[in-house]
Amino acid sequence: MSLDRISLENFRNHAASELSGSAKFNLLVGENGAGKTNVLEALSLFSPGRGIRRASLSDVPLQNATGGFAIGANLMEQGQISARIGTYIDPQQPRRRLVRVNGADASATSLSEWLAISWLTPAMDGLFMDSAGARRRFVDRMTLAVEPRHAKSVASLETALRERNKLLEERGDARWLDAIEAQVAQHGSQVSSNRLGLIEALSVELSALPAQPFAKPVLTYRPGGPTDPEALRDELTRQRGRDRAAGRALTGPHRDELDVVMAGSGQAAASCSTGEQKAMLIAITLAQSVLAAEGRPSILLLDEVAAHLDPVRRKALFERLGQGRAQVWMTGTELSPFGDIAQDAAIWRVSNGELEPL
Repeated sequence: MSLDRISLENFRNHAASELSGSAKFNLLVGENGAGKTNVLEALSLFSPGRGIRRASLSDVPLQNATGGFAIGANLMEQGQISARIGTYIDPQQPRRRLVRVNGADASATSLSEWLAISWLTPAMDGLFMDSAGARRRFVDRMTLAVEPRHAKSVASLETALRERNKLLEERGDARWLDAIEAQVAQHGSQVSSNRLGLIEALSVELSALPAQPFAKPVLTYRPGGPTDPEALRDELTRQRGRDRAAGRALTGPHRDELDVVMAGSGQAAASCSTGEQKAMLIAITLAQSVLAAEGRPSILLLDEVAAHLDPVRRKALFERLGQGRAQVWMTGTELSPFGDIAQDAAIWRVSNGELEPL
């Protein structure tokens, strides 16, 4: 299954672009700033959330456009259209991203029931040295590609935590706090269960990989509090005074942490070389794409990934991608790094927001 007949209207620097005739491998080639990553960003918005750039909606429409944008695509299965999906901003509602599936209104969360989308971008290279929150978002995005309902659990948890913080600050009725803490515990337990399930499944996939040519990562997920709902609720109740003083809950899934070390050496990923960190990120992304492809159509977006790999690792990467079920979209400034797959790939040259099929 794959995406085809992809259209971008007033999106970033693309006034009106269309990509037809897609393949297993899809290459976007052009100079820096031409609009290659903008295409990947558009595809990433076929999933819940803010896409690969985490951009605010006001930053996305083409400059001097009417304030809206539209992205559409056909979801293909064995050469036939399985669904037509689209997401857009109505200029009359500029702060809300709308979704349509087969011509009917739908929620952004429902997109994850149709597609599993994963990505790796240069901005993620510093993930292991970034904040714990950045790694939680990374885990949540990977989890969403495997468990579509995870987005709703995370959103419900965040809403309940905000309400609890407000009640603590205002010294609200204890009965309301009891009810809100029960919600935090319910949703928090589900979020933790989903995350831990993903890490366990990823670990199985990663354990089967050879240590070379990509450095093999070992993943450990440390919960930020009890994972049992009753235990988490009791802990929140006991710690109301401490959390009121802190202005936030100091226990729960919003305090979880992902630890990554390199197999063999046991060295923390944050202390590894830039090349080793990149190799581990690629290994994790590939393992996750295998899991995502088990249930729904899977799309993998790789921004400038080939340029940072030596020929041996590039060839190994393309072989792994070819063995997987995901449709792959990649960008690069030159076609030469993709020589091993160019003959079988759909290729577009991108220039100033315009696409030319090659």
